[in-house]
Amino acid sequence: MEGEDSLRPPPDFRGTSESEEQVMSEVHLGCPPGHSGPHISHFIISLPASVRGGDEPIEDDYSGEKLSLARKEYDLDGDGDLILKRRTKPLRDYFVVAIRHNITSSIPRVGLQVWKAELVLADFVLHKMFTSKELDGIVAIELGAGTGLVGMLLARVARTVFITDHGEEVLDNCAKNVHLNAAIFHPRASVYVRELDWNCSWQPQVIEDLESKESYIWNKTEVEEFWKASFIVAADVIYSDDLTDALFSTLHRMMSKCPEKVLYLALEKRYNFSIDDLDVVANGYSHFRSYLREGDSDGDLESGSLHSFLGKRVDLAEIPQYVRDYERGNDVELWQIMYGERKQ
Repeated sequence: MEGEDSLRPPPDFRGTSESEEQVMSEVHLGCPPGHSGPHISHFIISLPASVRGGDEPIEDDYSGEKLSLARKEYDLDGDGDLILKRRTKPLRDYFVVAIRHNITSSIPRVGLQVWKAELVLADFVLHKMFTSKELDGIVAIELGAGTGLVGMLLARVARTVFITDHGEEVLDNCAKNVHLNAAIFHPRASVYVRELDWNCSWQPQVIEDLESKESYIWNKTEVEEFWKASFIVAADVIYSDDLTDALFSTLHRMMSKCPEKVLYLALEKRYNFSIDDLDVVANGYSHFRSYLREGDSDGDLESGSLHSFLGKRVDLAEIPQYVRDYERGNDVELWQIMYGERKQ
């Protein structure tokens, strides 16, 4: 990745002045030096050998029919022998995702940027797609989607993907990315960019007027489909204690009603000097961990609720890097989070 030193979001941004502070991600692939506005970066996704090429049939999970990735044509010579055609172009071992993003932003608009945890989550989702059929034909949700990269990758195999965030500027940018990358989606996938404010009462605001021009408002049919989601993803949404509280409040409402849902959340631990601790600590990370109990342990939640979120850290050493040209580093983590009742 090309870039300058990262100015990362602080663990809290309650103050008005802090909300206008400009921050910069480490991820600005191919951006011209000194550029500060929107830029389109092209992320190259490597394909494993098992999914390269185009001569083998694949299963269409929506209809059960066999689809051919490439039409086979055979020519015979005068003696009836098969004429073998030489391949004029090498098989592509990659595909490209175009992402429109900002180089810098204020802290409330960090969704306009691409962050490292989003690329790690993309690697994880791609690995699932390439090694199993678990995600084929599912309904999926991306929370705090920002540029929408992971949700768009899911649209290659999912039936329905809801790419959600808050704020018209972020949603407009995300919608532009969906338009840029529509060609890589499964032809029968439905992709929706929708407003989902974690600080508002649940459930999403619904409109009954199907003729409404409100681009990011939900209709009743979409909400019904939303509840069928089994797979939720989120990346780099842990940097404010208030925002973390709102996230888990939303997750509680989503997952307690349908506990079979699973969330995969990627984050980057951000360290700040604490006057109280007289040390460099990751306060935002500690607050996030307070909501989880690992495995079957009986840790107490700060809220005292009889319910809890079960967290399991995913070993990133087992996840190949499919997104080229970035360095994961040691501060990115990926968590599998499920909802369960605590033993009394």
